[in-house]
Amino acid sequence: MNEQQMIARTRDFALRVIRLVNSLPPGRTEEVLGRQLLRSATSVGANYRASRRAKSPADFISKLAIVEEEADECGYWLDLLGASGVIRHKRLAALVAECDEITAIIVASIKSAKRRRAVK
Repeated sequence: MNEQQMIARTRDFALRVIRLVNSLPPGRTEEVLGRQLLRSATSVGANYRASRRAKSPADFISKLAIVEEEADECGYWLDLLGASGVIRHKRLAALVAECDEITAIIVASIKSAKRRRAVK
Protein backbone atom coordinates (compact mmCIF):
# COMPACT_ATOMS: atom_id res chain seq x y z
CA MET A 1 0.00 0.00 0.00
CA ASN A 2 1.47 3.35 -0.98
CA GLU A 3 1.42 6.53 1.10
CA GLN A 4 -1.52 8.11 -0.72
CA GLN A 5 -3.62 4.99 -0.29
CA MET A 6 -2.80 4.90 3.42
CA ILE A 7 -3.67 8.57 3.79
CA ALA A 8 -7.03 7.91 2.13
CA ARG A 9 -7.61 4.82 4.24
CA THR A 10 -6.89 6.55 7.55
CA ARG A 11 -9.07 9.50 6.48
CA ASP A 12 -11.95 7.17 5.58
CA PHE A 13 -11.52 5.40 8.91
CA ALA A 14 -11.79 8.72 10.75
CA LEU A 15 -14.88 9.69 8.76
CA ARG A 16 -16.55 6.36 9.58
CA VAL A 17 -15.79 6.91 13.27
CA ILE A 18 -17.19 10.45 13.07
CA ARG A 19 -20.44 9.07 11.66
CA LEU A 20 -20.54 6.39 14.36
CA VAL A 21 -19.95 8.88 17.17
CA ASN A 22 -22.61 11.22 15.74
CA SER A 23 -25.10 8.32 15.84
CA LEU A 24 -24.50 7.41 19.50
CA PRO A 25 -27.50 7.76 21.76
CA PRO A 26 -27.39 10.64 24.23
CA GLY A 27 -25.88 9.91 27.63
CA ARG A 28 -22.85 10.55 29.77
CA THR A 29 -21.17 7.21 29.02
CA GLU A 30 -21.76 7.54 25.30
CA GLU A 31 -20.40 11.08 25.35
CA VAL A 32 -17.19 10.08 27.13
CA LEU A 33 -16.55 6.96 25.06
CA GLY A 34 -17.43 8.77 21.85
CA ARG A 35 -15.10 11.67 22.60
CA GLN A 36 -12.20 9.31 23.35
CA LEU A 37 -12.83 7.25 20.22
CA LEU A 38 -13.15 10.35 18.06
CA ARG A 39 -9.91 11.80 19.41
CA SER A 40 -7.88 8.66 18.81
CA ALA A 41 -9.43 7.85 15.41
CA THR A 42 -8.78 11.30 13.98
CA SER A 43 -5.28 11.21 15.43
CA VAL A 44 -4.42 8.07 13.42
CA GLY A 45 -4.63 9.89 10.09
CA ALA A 46 -3.16 13.14 11.36
CA ASN A 47 -0.11 11.41 12.78
CA TYR A 48 0.32 9.22 9.72
CA ARG A 49 0.45 12.37 7.60
CA ALA A 50 2.99 13.84 10.03
CA SER A 51 5.18 10.74 9.65
CA ARG A 52 5.62 11.58 5.98
CA ARG A 53 7.39 14.78 7.04
CA ALA A 54 9.83 13.03 9.37
CA LYS A 55 13.28 14.55 9.59
CA SER A 56 15.14 11.24 9.94
CA PRO A 57 14.53 7.49 9.97
CA ALA A 58 14.36 7.59 13.78
CA ASP A 59 11.81 10.41 13.64
CA PHE A 60 9.78 8.44 11.08
CA ILE A 61 9.73 5.38 13.34
CA SER A 62 8.79 7.51 16.33
CA LYS A 63 5.90 9.13 14.49
CA LEU A 64 4.66 5.75 13.24
CA ALA A 65 4.78 4.47 16.82
CA ILE A 66 2.32 7.22 17.74
CA VAL A 67 0.04 6.08 14.91
CA GLU A 68 0.26 2.52 16.24
CA GLU A 69 -0.65 3.66 19.76
CA GLU A 70 -3.61 5.70 18.55
CA ALA A 71 -4.91 2.90 16.32
CA ASP A 72 -4.62 0.43 19.19
CA GLU A 73 -6.45 2.88 21.44
CA CYS A 74 -9.27 3.09 18.87
CA GLY A 75 -9.61 -0.66 19.15
CA TYR A 76 -9.97 -0.32 22.90
CA TRP A 77 -12.72 2.29 22.69
CA LEU A 78 -14.57 0.30 20.02
CA ASP A 79 -14.37 -2.78 22.25
CA LEU A 80 -15.77 -0.83 25.20
CA LEU A 81 -18.66 0.50 23.11
CA GLY A 82 -19.56 -3.06 22.18
CA ALA A 83 -18.91 -4.68 25.57
CA SER A 84 -20.93 -2.03 27.39
CA GLY A 85 -23.92 -2.61 25.14
CA VAL A 86 -23.94 0.93 23.81
CA ILE A 87 -23.57 -0.46 20.27
CA ARG A 88 -24.10 -4.02 19.09
CA HIS A 89 -20.87 -5.86 18.24
CA LYS A 90 -22.32 -6.70 14.82
CA ARG A 91 -22.55 -2.99 13.96
CA LEU A 92 -18.94 -2.47 15.04
CA ALA A 93 -17.45 -5.50 13.26
CA ALA A 94 -16.37 -3.78 10.03
CA LEU A 95 -14.92 -0.81 11.88
CA VAL A 96 -13.04 -3.05 14.31
CA ALA A 97 -11.66 -5.06 11.37
CA GLU A 98 -10.46 -1.88 9.66
CA CYS A 99 -8.88 -0.67 12.89
CA ASP A 100 -7.06 -3.99 13.26
CA GLU A 101 -5.86 -3.89 9.64
CA ILE A 102 -4.55 -0.33 9.96
CA THR A 103 -2.74 -1.31 13.17
CA ALA A 104 -1.18 -4.34 11.45
CA ILE A 105 -0.04 -2.24 8.47
CA ILE A 106 1.58 0.31 10.77
CA VAL A 107 3.29 -2.38 12.85
CA ALA A 108 4.68 -3.93 9.64
CA SER A 109 5.84 -0.49 8.46
CA ILE A 110 7.64 0.12 11.74
CA LYS A 111 9.38 -3.25 11.51
CA SER A 112 10.45 -2.55 7.92
CA ALA A 113 11.73 0.90 8.83
CA LYS A 114 13.74 -0.54 11.72
CA ARG A 115 15.27 -3.19 9.46
CA ARG A 116 16.21 -0.58 6.86
CA ARG A 117 17.76 1.60 9.54
CA ALA A 118 19.76 -1.33 10.94
CA VAL A 119 21.19 -2.18 7.48
CA LYS A 120 22.59 1.32 6.96
